[in-house]
Amino acid sequence: MQHTIASIEQLTALYGQPLPTSTVKEVDHITPHYRAYIEASPFLALATSGPEGLDCSPRGDLKGFIRVQDEKTLLLPDRMGNNRVDSLRNIVRDPRVGLLFLIPGHGVTLRLNGRAHLSIAPDLLDSFKVDGKPPRSVIVVQVESVYFQCARAVIRAELWNSERHVPASSLPTAGEILAALSDNTIGGKPYDEAWPERARKSMW
Repeated sequence: MQHTIASIEQLTALYGQPLPTSTVKEVDHITPHYRAYIEASPFLALATSGPEGLDCSPRGDLKGFIRVQDEKTLLLPDRMGNNRVDSLRNIVRDPRVGLLFLIPGHGVTLRLNGRAHLSIAPDLLDSFKVDGKPPRSVIVVQVESVYFQCARAVIRAELWNSERHVPASSLPTAGEILAALSDNTIGGKPYDEAWPERARKSMW
C-alpha cells in the first residue's frame, strides 16, 4: 500500500476542493481591510529562496514599522541583526518572498506573496529612522497575492494564552548553545550575562 502522496491528483482526492471562502479572499493587491492588518502587526516571518536553499526569518519592530506605500507596494526596514543576511542574500538572487503577519492577541494571520528588491536610497532609509538610526536597507515588496489565514492554528496553539507560555528557565540559553557547539570557545555564561545590555544598545 502506498503511504506517500506523490501527485496533485492524490492530494485532491484526499482533501477535496477549497471552499469559496478560501479562494475569494485572495487578491493581488492590498485592500483597506488587509492594510489594517499589516499596520497593526509588529511581527512577521519572511520566507525567501536562494541557491543554498530556503530561509525563514523573524522580523519585529514597533507596530506600524511595515509601511504600505500603495496597494501594490510594501516597505520593510532591515534592522540590526546578526549580519548573516540570509534573507537579503536570497532576495538579491531570487526576488520571490512570502510574508506571514502576526498580531498579538488576534487569531487571524495575514499571508502575502510577491517579489522584492533591496533599496538603499538615502531619503527612504532616513524615513525609517528610530532613535536617529536608519536601517541599512529597506526591503521593497511588489505584492502579487495577499489573503487572510483563519485562526485555527493560533487557537490550537493557544499562542496568546499566558498560562501556556514556556518559562525561559526550562530551555537552554543562547550562551549554553554556543558553548556546546564551539567546545566552549565562545558563548557560555558571559555571553548570556552581557546579552541584555548588548541588545539594548543595538536594537536599532
